Formats: sequence, C-alpha cells, structure tokens
Amino acid sequence: MHLDQKMKELLGMVDHTLLLQTASWDEIRALCDEAIRYGTASVCIPPCYVKRAKEYVEERMKVCTVIGFPNGNTTTAVKVFETEDAVRNGADEIDMVINIGMLKAGNDAYVLEEIRQIKKACQGRILKVIIETCLLTDEEKIKMCELVTEAGADFIKTSTGFSTAGATFSDVELFAKYVGPDVKIKAAGGISTIEDAQKFVKLGASRLGTSRIIKLLNSSNERKCEDNYG
Repeated sequence: MHLDQKMKELLGMVDHTLLLQTASWDEIRALCDEAIRYGTASVCIPPCYVKRAKEYVEERMKVCTVIGFPNGNTTTAVKVFETEDAVRNGADEIDMVINIGMLKAGNDAYVLEEIRQIKKACQGRILKVIIETCLLTDEEKIKMCELVTEAGADFIKTSTGFSTAGATFSDVELFAKYVGPDVKIKAAGGISTIEDAQKFVKLGASRLGTSRIIKLLNSSNERKCEDNYG
C-alpha cells in the first residue's frame, strides 16, 4: 500500500469512527487494525470498548470515546462519571455532547460549567465538544464558539452523526471565524469523499470524524488488486 504525503497528512487528522449501536468487538478490533495500518489520529469508539481497545492497541493508536452520546441531555454528574470511567479505562481523548436544551433555553452558565467540569475530569486529555450544529441557529453556534473557548476545551466539533445532518462547510467556516485561537475544529458526520475531507481541512478543520475515507482507500486497493491479478 503506497500513500502519498498529502494522503498521509489527511489520514493523520482522522478519528476513525465506529459508534453504531450494533458495533461488536470484532468490528472494533478491525477498526483499530485499520487505524494503525493507515496512521489515523485515533479510533473513536463506544465507551464499553475503551478498556479492551486500549489493551489491544497499547501505544500504537490513541483511543477516543464519547460522553453523553448522542443526545447530550444526561445530567452533568452522569457525564462527569462517564468521563472519569473512560479515563480510568485508558481513553486518550473525550468527545462530549452538550446539553442542547439548556443552550436553547438560554442557560449558558449551565453549558459552560458542564464543559468545565468534564474538562477537569479529563485530567489533561483532549476534550472535544460536540454541539450538533444541525439543531442550532447561527447565533447559537456562535455562542457555543464563545463558551467552548471560555471553558478551555481543546476542540469544537460539529456533529454526532446521529441527528438530522452532519458537518457542513459553512459551519466549519463559522467556527473558524468565531472560535478562540487555542480551540481547534473537528468536522464530523457525513464526510463521504476524500475531496470533501480536504475541503474541510482547507476551511479550518484539523480533525475529521469519519470511517468512510478508509473504506474508500480499502475499496481502491481492492480494485487495484483485481486489476493486477483478476
């Protein structure tokens, strides 16, 4: 398998993701193998597999998991416990879902404090804040750029991939305009082509939540094998 430098750099920004309810350990293990093979930034997996995955990959790959996923409306205490449990199990990165209802009710203080508490529970690990852009107005997205920055999180993330839509170019452009200088951007949900992934990066994303890029590369490699040996 030969990858050019640009593709290697793109793959190094990918959180290779499998969060389906039906995900089995065999599928998670295969995801880990692909991530190691292609040199992705991490695997993003359900919390129940974090310990086993971390033992499997050891130091060869970062393990990311999700908190309050996908709806975000569990209590702060539950989210903090989830985070602490994930950290104990070996998670290297945490992707949390905000309480969207509290944001829409104008309870910015609640949203801010929740992010702060989860960041503390991360114990120095990377925290990405999922705001589910498809459910928000532009004003609410801008407010979340401000709150994520104030809370000291590491990334603002577009989407869970489990709601009405995923990442859009316009949302990443908006993030890049309003988020603080120390906050990075993760585009996730519906990234289905390498060209789209490259455009998200050009617009300001430095992480991409997707599994489809590697599926495309695998399909391409299979076609090459068929061409050579079919």
